[in-house]
Amino acid sequence: MNSETLNYIGRIRTPNKTTSDCPGQARPENGTSRIEVDETFLPALKGIESESHLQILYWFDKADRDAMQRVPKWSKNGEEYGVFALRSPMRPNPIALSTVELMNVEGNVLTVSAMDCIDGTPLLDIKPFLNQLERSGK
Repeated sequence: MNSETLNYIGRIRTPNKTTSDCPGQARPENGTSRIEVDETFLPALKGIESESHLQILYWFDKADRDAMQRVPKWSKNGEEYGVFALRSPMRPNPIALSTVELMNVEGNVLTVSAMDCIDGTPLLDIKPFLNQLERSGK
């Protein structure tokens, strides 16, 4: 397997101490989370306050990377699904993606709608959310 190096740009702060504490998905009704961007990247946040929603890429650093199939929490009959058909954190490359509402920006700290990760999860990237289906008229 090929490998590359990723640089964490910060940490995500949530009330979740274990994976079982985490909500199934990032949803506004689950409260808020804080994204703490390393001070080095403060210039990269310029203009972010004008965005209503962001896409957050993060690294499930405690995930089982050998898992190929999982039984999802929502399964009624215990059937396994391949991890590429799920949003499970257990996958060969445990990269997570959530679309969140941006609520506040204070320096290098972003307050966003609740995220589905444990406290201290490494942050990989932040991108403004663009609804491409809406833009294409679909």
